[in-house]
This record gives sequence, structure tokens and C-alpha cells, in this order.
Amino acid sequence: MASGFFAILDDIAALMDDVAVTAKVATRKTAGILGDDLAVNAEKATGFLSSRELPVLWAITKGSLINKLIIVPIALLLNVFFPIAIKVILVLGGFYLAYEGVEKIVEYFFHRPKAGHQVIAEVKQDGNDAEKAKIKSAVTTDFILSVEIVIIALGTVLEKSLMLQILTVSIVALLATIGVYGIVALIVRMDDVGHKLIKRSNDKGLFAGIGLLLVKSLPVIIRMLSVVGTIALILVSGGIFVHNIEYLHHLLPNVASIIKEFAIGMAAGLIAIAVLTVGKKILSLFKRDVA
Repeated sequence: MASGFFAILDDIAALMDDVAVTAKVATRKTAGILGDDLAVNAEKATGFLSSRELPVLWAITKGSLINKLIIVPIALLLNVFFPIAIKVILVLGGFYLAYEGVEKIVEYFFHRPKAGHQVIAEVKQDGNDAEKAKIKSAVTTDFILSVEIVIIALGTVLEKSLMLQILTVSIVALLATIGVYGIVALIVRMDDVGHKLIKRSNDKGLFAGIGLLLVKSLPVIIRMLSVVGTIALILVSGGIFVHNIEYLHHLLPNVASIIKEFAIGMAAGLIAIAVLTVGKKILSLFKRDVA
């Protein structure tokens, strides 16, 4: 009886060891998407009154948890009953991530000033429903990124037992939400901490200097996260194509993997932008003919 009990404990300990290893690998694989998730939500959680930043962030966090509760069981069921769907979703998600990353680069270099009516529309929205709009936008983006996080995490344990898949994917999904939004909470409160340090030190001394540094660092950190997140998006998308499309996996074997993945991600993003641009033009012409 006792030996059976200890055998069960040994099995549980061995399973937890395996989960720790696979979760570490899966987290490393999803780091790029987590970086973009962090950058996106740090940007969306700022720009409000100080008293509203944490409530907005909490609303986004709850939305993220609901996203994970929806996505994780669906991904596990697909893997059991329709496994080819996992690879298809990964590749489609790769195109989305490539599009997001390259589109940011294109917008940065070829950004056109907004027309007056666009600016007026944005001001009206900021005055009416900016908070709800940002929360909805952040939760939607989180859903798409969460799909990729869960699928990539699942992809690292496809050959493992079902229990190991469930535990690994669940842990990575939970860590993604807690880790990302915990860090975002720290980032968005940087300027408030800085202002308090400046106020308490009467604008003088070491603490005032630290406070000023925190206040000035917030926009810089958000911009840096945006750049890092953009590069990460392209690298992650390229990695998805390389590891899931046999031809690309064996293409240019002598080229460093990071360079190959970045180049393939850029190419996929440009293709996605071209297809969407042509599609929008065709759709607009069709609507005009119908009208």
C-alpha cells in the first residue's frame, strides 16, 4: 500500500519535471510574441488618467484570461481529432504576424499625415469611448496573439503524452497572461512613481533625479518595446514558416537561421500587404460598380 502511494508520488514528480522542461522550451519559443504582446498592451494601457490606468489594465487582463480559456481546449481538441489544422493555423498565423510586423515598418517609412476629418474623428472618439475602444482593441489583439502562443506551445509537445500537453500549454498560457500584464502594470505606473518621488523630494536631490528619470523613461521604453516587438514579430513568423514548410526548412542551409527567418518573415509580410492592398482595391471597385 505504502509502496504504491510512493510510486504515485514518483510518477507525479517525474511528470512535473517533464512539465518544467517542456514549459521552459515552449516559453522560449513564444518569447517573440510575448514581447509584441507586452509592447502592444503597454501602449494601449497608457494615455489615461492615473486613476484609470490599472482598471483599464485589469479589464484587458480579464479579457486575456477568457481568451486563453477559450483557445486552450479548442487547440487541444484540434490536436487530437484534426491535427493538420494545427499546422494550417500556425502558417496562417505566421502570415498575420508577418503582416503586422512589416506593416509597422511600411507605416513608419511611408506614413502619410492624417486628413483633418480623420483627426476630428479620433478626437471625438477619445472624448466619448476611448477607454472601451482601447480595451476592446487590446483584447482582440491579445486573442490573435494568444492563438499563436498556445499553438506554438502545443507544437513543442506534439509528441508527448496528452497530460503533458495539457499541463504545458495551460502553464504557458497562464504565465503569458500573468507575466505580460504584470510587467505592463509596472511600466504604466513608472511615471506616477516618478512624480511622487519628485514631489516628496521638493524637486531636489537624488530622489528627484530618479523620479525625473522614471518620468522621461516611460515613452522611451514604450517606443523600444514597439521596435523590439516588431522585429520579434517578423522573426517569429519566419521561424513558423521555416519549421513548418519543408522546402523553406532546407532552403539556404549555410545562411544563419536568424537571417533566413527574418528574410522569410519580411517576404511573407510584403506578400500579405500586397494581397490585402489588391483585395481592398478590387472590393472597392466592386462596391462602386454595384452602387
